[in-house]
Amino acid sequence: MKLGCIGDDFTGSSDLANTLAKEGMRVTQYTGVPAGDADPSVEAGVVALKSRSIDPGAAVARSLEALDWLLAQGCTQVFFKYCSTFDSTPEGNIGPVADALAEALDAHQVIVCPAFPGTGRSVYQGHLFVNDVLLSESGMQSHPLTPMTDPDLRRWLALQTRYEVGHVGAGAVFQGAGAIRDALQGEHAAGKRHIVVDAIRDEDLRAIGTAAAELPLITGGSGVALGLPANFGCVAGAVPWTGQGGKAVALSGSCSIATRAQVAHHAARHPVREVLAADVIEGRLTAAQAAEWALGQDDLPLLYSSADPDVVRDVQDRFGRAASATALEAFFADVARSVRAGGATRIITAGGETSGAVVEGLGLTTLDIGPEIDPGVPALRAGPDLVVALKSGNFGAEDFFEKADRVLGA
Repeated sequence: MKLGCIGDDFTGSSDLANTLAKEGMRVTQYTGVPAGDADPSVEAGVVALKSRSIDPGAAVARSLEALDWLLAQGCTQVFFKYCSTFDSTPEGNIGPVADALAEALDAHQVIVCPAFPGTGRSVYQGHLFVNDVLLSESGMQSHPLTPMTDPDLRRWLALQTRYEVGHVGAGAVFQGAGAIRDALQGEHAAGKRHIVVDAIRDEDLRAIGTAAAELPLITGGSGVALGLPANFGCVAGAVPWTGQGGKAVALSGSCSIATRAQVAHHAARHPVREVLAADVIEGRLTAAQAAEWALGQDDLPLLYSSADPDVVRDVQDRFGRAASATALEAFFADVARSVRAGGATRIITAGGETSGAVVEGLGLTTLDIGPEIDPGVPALRAGPDLVVALKSGNFGAEDFFEKADRVLGA
């Protein structure tokens, strides 16, 4: 293994694995830290953790455990993957984990770059944009677990880290890898350990990757990993895939603007059933009932709890943020187990927490990376007769669920 990756959720990990696979690396995604060694053919290992929204101390402990395993596989560079919308709170978990990894690796000049132009995420003058609006005006300010109210990555990260935060601006990035290296060294000399790097184009990300060839630790979204495989001599090529026939079921717990539009699109064309948090918490709807409904549909059924921010806030005020989130995650995990037991062979999920719950609920340990469905979302083979797609809430076109089913079955 050459490149060791730690992802703070399951959808983000598959996003990163997708980028590395397209750029020519042999990639396997692991659910949590494996008990044994990786297959010797694996060039990039992605350890997917469910650490984005847990206690910062627990996130650090899990990440360091993953780091130890990756280093034991022979990795010479480590990548810490978080969301391209920098999902975190003033307490973490990006800062505390980045601090711990940097200390363990004695890493300095730690790049911080969540940019992913292919999905509209760009970093300019240290600020994170989603398409043409600042992060704090993109809908992410209403995220139920990690509301992003400040688009200045330097300021937001400074709340979470023990170290000074620097910045490499677009002027240096546009000049290429040499100028980026010089700027990183300059920030290091000024006492900055974590360094936000601007990027608005794929060419910027590739230049950053080239500049990072000798760095032990890089952090960011999957976009900044574009330039890393070439450092290891890998060449981009087609990702092999064999589709899976059988029954498909879609599950959505994301409340993002993008996912709500996808749910509305699907509802106009296919069977859908809304899952109300109150019905789940108070026992009026069970996972068995929902699974029975899904398995009884001839078309591609979608079970969704996606709701507008006002509805989410009402549920959180009534039942508590943690209790409502935990109840829905457990519900979707149970539904996934039930539809799988009932013969489902293609399972599509939307939302990082939902996807994590489903992966853990199904007991999936390794995922082989297939072709891209939409930017940042690959097809994944979980077993001889099971394929899955794990979509970050903010990713995908309006027809994502239909498209995912086509790719998984192709």
